[in-house]
Amino acid sequence: MTGSRRGDVSDTGLPASIEAAWGLRERPAKGPKPGLSLDRIVDTAVAVAAAEGLAAVSMGRIAKELGVSTMSLYRYVAAKDELYILMQEAVIGTPPPHPAPGTGWREALAAWARAQREVFHRNLWALRIPISGPPATPNSVAWWEQALVALEDTGLDEGEKISVILLVGGFVRNEALLMADLGAAIEASGLSPEEVMARYGRTLKRFADPDRYPALARMLESDVMFEPDDPDFEFTFGLDRVLDGIEVLIERRR
Repeated sequence: MTGSRRGDVSDTGLPASIEAAWGLRERPAKGPKPGLSLDRIVDTAVAVAAAEGLAAVSMGRIAKELGVSTMSLYRYVAAKDELYILMQEAVIGTPPPHPAPGTGWREALAAWARAQREVFHRNLWALRIPISGPPATPNSVAWWEQALVALEDTGLDEGEKISVILLVGGFVRNEALLMADLGAAIEASGLSPEEVMARYGRTLKRFADPDRYPALARMLESDVMFEPDDPDFEFTFGLDRVLDGIEVLIERRR
């Protein structure tokens, strides 16, 4: 346990509040107001983000919600970026249990990806948190551990395993962010998804000259863009293609 004041960075390189998440130092038992705690601060910030988006989260706003002064929050968390990390740690939770013994790497990694996607879809605001470095909190490290275990018997070296995890995790994050942005745009339009796509199709057909865009014209004539679709199809299709590529790499190593 270090003797530095809260907000300082100790020899772990982590802020005091992140060290507290690891149990390396105690959280303040008493605050400037009875009942104020780091957990309450984080829970309040998560509630604001869930209701109004990440942009609504500020130290001043959270202090107002808790009925305390902004300066009183700095006893627990040194900066808003630090609070973001703690909010993310709170909502990602622990990964699901490890697959049963004998589960293949592909099935295990696909389950890991789908579980991450579910977390993102429940907490779309968390996708707006800037990535400031590698995993450094207990839950985020636990997710990495599970992915590394899934790749344990693949024959990949440790650097390749990290690259695979970044590739799959990046795909999951990008797909969730894309779907979130499209969903927000459709909601803002006041139209149904079917109406939005129909309008988009009419616009493209009007402006996309078949002589200049023959491939696009053929695609529009097929009406494939406007057929009812499984909402998980694009994710499943993309994940399978990413895993196909990883499988080729694994076979080469073997």
